[in-house]
Amino acid sequence: MDFDGKNGPANSQSIPELTPEVLVPRLGEYLIECGLITEAQLTHAINIQSNTQKNGKTELLGQILINEKLITRAQLDHAITEQILQLRAALQNANTHLELRVKQRTEELEAALDQLADFNRMKANIVANISHELRTPMTHIKGYLELLITSVLGPITEDQSNALKVMQKASDRLEKLIEDLLLFSEADRAKVALNLQPTDMHHLGQTLVNRAQVKAEEKHIQLTLVSDPQLPRVNVDEEKISWAIGQLLDNAIKFTPVNGIVELRCTWDDGAVRVIVKDSGIGIPADRFDEIFEPFHQLDGSSTRRYGGTGLGLALVRKIIEAHGSVIRIRSEINRGSEFEFALKPV
Repeated sequence: MDFDGKNGPANSQSIPELTPEVLVPRLGEYLIECGLITEAQLTHAINIQSNTQKNGKTELLGQILINEKLITRAQLDHAITEQILQLRAALQNANTHLELRVKQRTEELEAALDQLADFNRMKANIVANISHELRTPMTHIKGYLELLITSVLGPITEDQSNALKVMQKASDRLEKLIEDLLLFSEADRAKVALNLQPTDMHHLGQTLVNRAQVKAEEKHIQLTLVSDPQLPRVNVDEEKISWAIGQLLDNAIKFTPVNGIVELRCTWDDGAVRVIVKDSGIGIPADRFDEIFEPFHQLDGSSTRRYGGTGLGLALVRKIIEAHGSVIRIRSEINRGSEFEFALKPV
């Protein structure tokens, strides 16, 4: 685009003045429909307009028709006004139709969302009911296994003892699944209910690390706690926050190779108690961070996957952390390990 330095862009043709005629399309055809001019008269006016443009000027078709005394100014203004009114009516009809369609689609979407919410509630209720029904027989199975292993019901051979211990581990996994399903169904049906109490995170961290030591020792993993005994207390639901941190520790141990390192840190930083679970495990691809928090989702979803689990754990962890007004963050490198961190405000 060229500029003449004074009047802005320099065009070969002047910009037409904004008039009512500019706002209406196909004026000539409309004038023919109204019987104000003939096709021959329109062709004559268009030829004049074309010749005018070749000379570097712009003249509106309506003005040419007036100059040629084919119509009067009053007739032109009346025709343009009628066309504008028709266009406005058409636009209003289109808007009304669009509003009705939007309203209809909105109602359909709301109905679909209500149906989905009903389905999710029904699903959560079914999961909760099944889990409750499984809990009682599971308690009996674990109780009798313990009686058999400890020879309360009579002596057993070494092979029988080993077989019963395998069964006991399997029943422990099944019991954990049942508890996870119950907790998930409760969290899925409504907001996570919290029983907030001032809690000593240093003491809680010691308890959780001691509880996870058995699993860590089975893989010769060094599990440590880094914490300040003088940490201020935080207002949390101790049972639920313990479950969440315990789940993070279990995951860290599960996905860390033999002789690896897992660390729980509870430190004071920037006005909050920061809880970090760090491991030297297999790591998580950065583009899949969000996936690990999806219910029933495993990064390795194949039937031959190396690591077990339901995919419920981290979904529940995030629900619990967010219920405490915090956010869980991830830092991870493939084959270098992962860190899960969240902050808790002091009392």
